[in-house]
Amino acid sequence: MKNTELTGTQEKEMKYQKLFEPVRIGSLELPNRYAMAPMGPLGLGDSEGGWNQRGIDYYTRRAQGGVGLIITGVTFSDCEVEKQSMPNCPNSTYNPVQFVRTSREMTERIHAYGSKIFLMMSGGFGRVTIPTNLGEFPPVAPSAIPHRWLDKTCRPLTVDEIHSIIKSFGKGAYNAKRAGFDGIEIHAVHEGYLIDQFAISFFNRRTDEYGGSLENRLRFAKEVREEIAKTCGPDFPVSLRYSLKSMVKDWREGALPGEEFEEKGRDIEEGIQAAKLLEEYGYDALDVDAGTYDAWWWNHPPMYMEKAPYRKFAKIVRDNVNIPVLMAGRVDNPDTALECVEDGICDIVSLGRPLLADPDIVTKIRTEKLDRVRPCISFQEGCMGRIQEYSMINCAVNPQATRERVTALTPAVKKKKVLVVGGGPAGCEAARVLAERGHEPVLYESGSRLGGNLIPGGAPSFKEDDLLLAKWYEDELKRLHVDVHLNSPADAQLIRDGGFDSVIVATGSRPKLFPLGDDNRVYAAEQVLLGEKDPGDTVVVVGAGLVGCELALDLAMKGRNVTIVEALPKIMAVNGPLCSANRDMLERLIPFNGIDVRCGAKVTGYRDGILTAEIDGTEESIPADSVVLCVGYRSENSLYHEVKDETDEIYVLGDAKNVSNIMYAIWDAFEVASHI
Repeated sequence: MKNTELTGTQEKEMKYQKLFEPVRIGSLELPNRYAMAPMGPLGLGDSEGGWNQRGIDYYTRRAQGGVGLIITGVTFSDCEVEKQSMPNCPNSTYNPVQFVRTSREMTERIHAYGSKIFLMMSGGFGRVTIPTNLGEFPPVAPSAIPHRWLDKTCRPLTVDEIHSIIKSFGKGAYNAKRAGFDGIEIHAVHEGYLIDQFAISFFNRRTDEYGGSLENRLRFAKEVREEIAKTCGPDFPVSLRYSLKSMVKDWREGALPGEEFEEKGRDIEEGIQAAKLLEEYGYDALDVDAGTYDAWWWNHPPMYMEKAPYRKFAKIVRDNVNIPVLMAGRVDNPDTALECVEDGICDIVSLGRPLLADPDIVTKIRTEKLDRVRPCISFQEGCMGRIQEYSMINCAVNPQATRERVTALTPAVKKKKVLVVGGGPAGCEAARVLAERGHEPVLYESGSRLGGNLIPGGAPSFKEDDLLLAKWYEDELKRLHVDVHLNSPADAQLIRDGGFDSVIVATGSRPKLFPLGDDNRVYAAEQVLLGEKDPGDTVVVVGAGLVGCELALDLAMKGRNVTIVEALPKIMAVNGPLCSANRDMLERLIPFNGIDVRCGAKVTGYRDGILTAEIDGTEESIPADSVVLCVGYRSENSLYHEVKDETDEIYVLGDAKNVSNIMYAIWDAFEVASHI
């Protein structure tokens, strides 16, 4: 008789077992239900159409971390129609020898760890081409429709050009199969890219065989699948990235979660029909999300979006098709992932940004070392932001992401005793890296806990991952036996007499404050965020940068009546998040949550519960129980300047050096601590 009684240890070991069961996509068996979601591989390709060493190391490192399936970022096969494509991204037909050679090195290394890998191939950008990549070439689209970013009308593709792109998919997939890829993911009937523009009637005004009925509008996607079957065989797996619903209110206008609107793109009813047709056409899996470039925050959900926002859409698709459904989108919590699999929402859980932040997250989930997982904070400056601005993908909280080889930590040749002053992100990262390398860091923090500005910054409900990052640093420093002194301000005497070989000063910054009159009810943002001050029911937030807008949103979500007063002509004009998905969503959430905004306003005083401001030459009065100043920060570096000339090896990091954001605090700390 089988013993069904389990010990507590056995029960714990089995908690996430279902996530680590094998699962199939077509003819291919994956070792577990975790996939690496596709993320633009900018900076990971070489000039000859293949992968550079960074790209090979980057994907191999994720395989080493235990993920069952890796889906590369978008690559290209078309060399004729959209010549601009994407910088530094591989192309599977431009130089087949180079593509196959470099890909083969990558796929062989990945297979050594038991992982599988799909090449993501794109049909092109069409009306959403990034302006900096467009060059002299006119943007193309199914029809003569407005470009997403520029005041230009797109040129309709000819039928011959469509056929050319389809043929290139077959050639590119064939090269991928030769190179050892286990399958292809098509990019996509998703996010409003070129093939999706053909699929959506709002964008597709054609009257030929590629326009009109849903079947005609999906013909592009159908013929791509057929062409790959011709060149690679019908059993070579092909999945498709698929947005069930477009979230388009109008040209360049997207909908927010919970907003009532008329869908101009693909609605759920048509989305179900399209999913069934795509299965009929031979696709082996659908990788489901929602949104378009007109509602970009849906496809790249910032911290303002709920966790696992695609659950509803993935469930609808899975209930209507008989092929596996993949789902990404802030599903970093394994309990949520397990629930999605057990409840039939999806078959495979994809992790994108969480695998940038921690390449070992899958192994840590399997072994239930969840406190060791470095959290993604959905800040997006290191990933989407740097893709937009610098054509390279990185990670704000993990400086080693996509730089694994050049940033590999080396053991310290000579152990040093290093004083770290300040327990914010810069100080914690410096202490962590120093300890990993074998140095002896000693950290002094004047406050009662580690985290610095992560603590007030993480107070809003939508910033919970900031607090998780602070907790991760706390746990890591304990694990590494770092000597941490809380409630212990460091001074010049400690530096002079402590016997330290090196000193790192990461003393942060202080909020800028100025008198308004009734200053007993004028607060700094952190005082309100930490609950030290009750702002009352009617609040004026002075300053509409990132801190001011997030504070205003948090207060409005808690039922407060909030007005933002900003001196500049618009909100988020400075100090905003670099990534458009974050900025655009936050800008729209402000009016959506009933927050009144007064721009071009000069505050003149606050007395007797009335804030006065000069707006367009007229003085206005705004009732307020309190005023919260969010007008920037000043570096706190007086200790550094006091001792810098009498200390042999001293560094100033984070906001103490230059008020910026968490990414540069962590990156600078990693750089310095990895070379002491």
